[in-house]
Amino acid sequence: MLDTLTERELLACCASSRWAGEMAAHQPYHDLETMWRVSDTVLAALPWADVLAALSAHPRIGEPAGDEPVDEHNREARWSRTEQSAANADAQRAAELHEGNIEYEERFGHVFLICATGLPAGEILAALRQRLTNEPETERQVVRDELRKIVRLRLEKLVG
Repeated sequence: MLDTLTERELLACCASSRWAGEMAAHQPYHDLETMWRVSDTVLAALPWADVLAALSAHPRIGEPAGDEPVDEHNREARWSRTEQSAANADAQRAAELHEGNIEYEERFGHVFLICATGLPAGEILAALRQRLTNEPETERQVVRDELRKIVRLRLEKLVG
């Protein structure tokens, strides 16, 4: 059985307070697989406003997570930096990512989200460009899936 987690600890995995509250309410979890299944179910049912709340905690891909100190008290910033580490790009690619982020935000109204762990900047940029062609409802489904992947990785880090 996994240790009981507080909503505050869970918020490091996903900044939606509704998600964190639901995850805390379903405890205890007997294993990580069960925790993932519950998380997937909760994420799939979140109203879009709660997904946007979760997205608000994510920095633009390829850009720093902010000036927060990277310590035990700010797991999310630390995890974002680690997850995006392969996205470090040369000046040209960084400029393209920045421009793509702006275009994406103008089109969809929120940050471009991708589970970047292990992905090089070129693959991320290609995904960004492809996803700019999505219809808004299709993109919302893609965002939920990318959020699901990120949350699973973070839950594993949290309990591992």
